[in-house]
Amino acid sequence: MKHRIWLSLIAIAAFGATTAPAAEVTVLAAGGIQVALERMAPDFERTTGYKIKAVFGPGGATKARIIRGEPFDVTIVQSPYTEIIASGNIIASSETPLATVAIGLAVPRGAPKPDISTREAVKKTLLTARLISYPDPAAGADAGISVAETLQRLGIAEQVAPKVRFGELKLRSMTLVAKGDVDLGMTYVSEIGDPGVELVGSLPSDISTPTVLVAFVSSHTQEMVAAQALMRYMAAPAAEPFYRSSRLLPYARESTSSGPTSQ
Repeated sequence: MKHRIWLSLIAIAAFGATTAPAAEVTVLAAGGIQVALERMAPDFERTTGYKIKAVFGPGGATKARIIRGEPFDVTIVQSPYTEIIASGNIIASSETPLATVAIGLAVPRGAPKPDISTREAVKKTLLTARLISYPDPAAGADAGISVAETLQRLGIAEQVAPKVRFGELKLRSMTLVAKGDVDLGMTYVSEIGDPGVELVGSLPSDISTPTVLVAFVSSHTQEMVAAQALMRYMAAPAAEPFYRSSRLLPYARESTSSGPTSQ
């Protein structure tokens, strides 16, 4: 009798172990990493047993959520991030650079591709375009901030301003390009995937420095083991194909090429 009871307890324990829900890693991330993270999630979940619950948004908005103290386990942001460190809501020592992402220029599918191979070529392309779109810097879009800095470096910010149509959440820059409402659009190359657009290439690095995407663990995480597992996975060689297929460059193998990247 005791033997049967003991076997029953073992069976119940085994059943409970196999049916217990897997730990879930909540990720707050900037949009530049979205495609890569979504592509690597199934492999991470299959190999570790942990689940990913990701929330993506503009870089500025993501940082604001961290500073407000919204719950998460891992975050992926762009520099500068002094304010989120100062908030006390991330573990500063967990800082892990993952990949770099460049600003790309896109045109409606089938349209002629302008020359953007040099500083002067980009300047000419932007000045001769009828209308241009890129994410709104005022909305906290890091890609838009980067584009605005490039226009300042080229000395054409004031000349280009009247022809800019900012992309927003409900009508993204690439949507405007795909519809033909603007001649060209600029955003992170990882975000240029709309079927109605074509990537011309990345802007030269001497006028547009690629952005580094950096991960941190929350100082309030309740899933530290799962969070650390995700951090290790994202920084490991196994994740590199997912970055490259999303037009990101793994951080440890950052390219110094300034030429355009073909689609």
